[in-house]
Parts: sequence; structure tokens; C-alpha cells
Amino acid sequence: MAEVVLQRVCKSYDGQALAVKDLDLSCPQGEMLALLGPSGCGKSSTLKMVAGIETVSSGAILFDGLDVTERDSAGRNVAMVFEDYSLYPHMSTFENIAFPLRVRGIPPDEVKRRVGEVVELLGLGALLGEPVRSLSGGAQQRVSIGRALVREPALVMFDEPLSHLDADQKVVLRTEIRRLQTTAGLTSVLVTHDQTEAMAMADRIAVMNHGVLQQVGSPAALYDTPANLFVAGFIGESPMNFFAAQREGGRWLLKDLPGVSLPVEKLGLPPGTAAPDSVTLGIRPEHVLLQPPAEGHALTLYGQVLDRECCGDRDVLWVASGNARLHLELPAPAGARAGDEIACHLPLARLHGFDAATGQSLDLRRAAC
Repeated sequence: MAEVVLQRVCKSYDGQALAVKDLDLSCPQGEMLALLGPSGCGKSSTLKMVAGIETVSSGAILFDGLDVTERDSAGRNVAMVFEDYSLYPHMSTFENIAFPLRVRGIPPDEVKRRVGEVVELLGLGALLGEPVRSLSGGAQQRVSIGRALVREPALVMFDEPLSHLDADQKVVLRTEIRRLQTTAGLTSVLVTHDQTEAMAMADRIAVMNHGVLQQVGSPAALYDTPANLFVAGFIGESPMNFFAAQREGGRWLLKDLPGVSLPVEKLGLPPGTAAPDSVTLGIRPEHVLLQPPAEGHALTLYGQVLDRECCGDRDVLWVASGNARLHLELPAPAGARAGDEIACHLPLARLHGFDAATGQSLDLRRAAC
């Protein structure tokens, strides 16, 4: 397995607009890196350039320090796993996995050995003689993964591998892929628009938007310390609550919450950092409390519950406060229902701050309040 490095990689399809712009990124050996973002963000173009399916407009791609930018896909030893499985339905599980070896003229004994290793790794032994058309979607995708691995590639590329599966199969297969990643020490790149999928499977996530890398880091780092407003709103099971605030004197005045303000120093800006005139404050729905926090201070908002959704072990509340709308996720039972007047406590230690002009994080230190 190879270490993959992208150096200032750009892609343009018309010679003018850039689908991918100045992408610097690395995937160390044995790591799964997820390329995550909405449709049109550049993640699929990046995957195709790494795989050698599409040319690089400028920049370089290195495998283990070797420049492979001008090599085609055959010269890079990259295997692909697609969302639609791309199997031969009339062939058995064994024949599908063995196919890339047979077309390369690998001796039968070697084919049998390598298929056997992959089958054991993926738990497909009971399905070896079955035609793949008779298998479940999850089993077919495992066969597709086996066909990729049997080639002993330098890099495995997963292109939306779970998109065609139902919810139960997705949970099972993403766990299997994660186990396989660890057991086999794969170097792999996962392309997905599903942040839950990326958070569950990847060692690191590269978030892209409009062809530009927004942030790369562990799932926990992206959740806890988003680099900008886009990442903050994109990462997390539910969208972050945002509030516009204007600085007047030594306080932030929340525009949609008349009479609500916060001392500037409570945001704990890094030393030497001048407070911008306007900021966007953010807090995740799961971090809003109905009771004051046991430690530290909180910004308290008062409002009326517009709706409550019962979601098993948690309740989702929609609250109107001033001209703002808050989304809360609380352990069930939350003890509030539509029409109730409640206090919402926003722990300062959980607040995120972003420069309203640039969208960039203010790199807030949580002040000991």
C-alpha cells in the first residue's frame, strides 16, 4: 500500500473555471481518507485524478514519493469500488473475485490462493459458488471489495460505496469496511456526500466546497473545531444553530434577539486578536440545555416551543426566541411540549465564533468564566 500526496492539484474542464483548485492533501499509508462535500464540490474529480481516470490540469500526484501524474490508471495499480457494484451477474462469487487475476494470466494455483485469502478476510466462504445476482446488496458490495483487493493494489478508492444499500445494510457494511481497513492495513480514499458515513469510516476527513479544500482532520477535530462556517454547518448529524452578532463597545449584540448581549471577552479571543465588528455565533443542537450548566457560564435565551419531535431516546425541539429559531436535541423525555415557554441555556464553553466577513473561525479559546 502506498502513501498518496497531492501537490497544488488543479482541474479545469473548459480551461477557465476550476473544478478543483490548488489542492494540497496527503493520505498516509494505512489510512482511510474521506473526501466529503456536497454535489459539485470537486470530490469526484479529485478521485478520478488520483485514480488516473482523468488528467491533472496542473500540480502533481505522488505515490510513495514517485510522481505518477502522467501515468494512466493501469500504471498506478489503483483499485476502484463503485456504488453500483459493477459485477458480472452470470458469474459466481469466486469467478467475479478471480476475474481480474485471470485476465492478467495469473496461474490458477496463485488465483486460488489469492481469492482464498480475500474470501476469508471478507467472510464470503459460504457464498463462493453462488451467482452474485442471488446475493443481497451488502453481499454484492463485499464481492466488489474482494475483487478490488485480490489485485493487491497500492490504493483502494471507494466511490459512494454504500449509496445503493438500505439503512441496516449500510451500518453493517461500513463496520465491515472499517474492520477490513484496520485488519489489512489498506491505504484508501472514500468519496461520499454523507457526513455520517465519513465520520464512521474514515481516519481523517477532507471537506471540500466549490473545488476548494475547507478543512482536513479527524472526525472529532472537524466536529469540535470547525475551521469555518461551511464546515460547522456541514459536519454534525443536525445543522448548527447560528446567530449574527454586532460589536458595540465591549459587547456583542445578537441581532435577532433584542436585549440579548454577551461581553466580548467572554469569547476568549486569542491574545493579540482584534475583535471583528461582526461575528456569527454557533452552537450545536445537542449542546443547548434546558437547565443551567453545572460548571461555567451560559448565554440564556427565553422562547416558546413551536414543535416537539419524539425520536426514541431523544426529543427534538424547535423554539422561537425573538426573531431567531433554535433547534435543540435533548435526552427524552425533555419535559417540554409545543406552546411551553422555556429557557434555553447556551454554555459559553460550547459556543463557536466566526468572522462574519470571512466565515473563518475565530479560534476561540473557551474562557474560564
